[in-house]
Amino acid sequence: QVQLTESGGGFVQAGDSLRLSCVVSGLTFSGSTMGWFRQAPGSERQFLAAFFRNQNTYYEDSVKDRFTISRDSAKNTLYLQMNSLKVEDTAVYYCAAGRGLILSSLRDHRNYPNWGQGTQVTVSS
Repeated sequence: QVQLTESGGGFVQAGDSLRLSCVVSGLTFSGSTMGWFRQAPGSERQFLAAFFRNQNTYYEDSVKDRFTISRDSAKNTLYLQMNSLKVEDTAVYYCAAGRGLILSSLRDHRNYPNWGQGTQVTVSS
């Protein structure tokens, strides 16, 4: 059974940084696509970043200069480093995993079968 558990969210000031973690069990990074999404109230789930089949990284244009995805395969943990946080970054952040994704489907949350419970990030001005 695949389980993803996020942590690291919190309440921060604009301009601060946070690092989110996602511990993965029941799924190896090798060959898997691991991603980060977020969802603000009343909005659709938004793609942020992903490791495509544990190789290349892809980012949403609006965050690529501030967010960095990384992973520690030995710890089965995925990370999202978020710098220069803005009020509009306030959302619930989710990690997601899937196997067999194709590149064109990377940014669509509907293609990921495995999700964590989410961690809240609140950025105040």
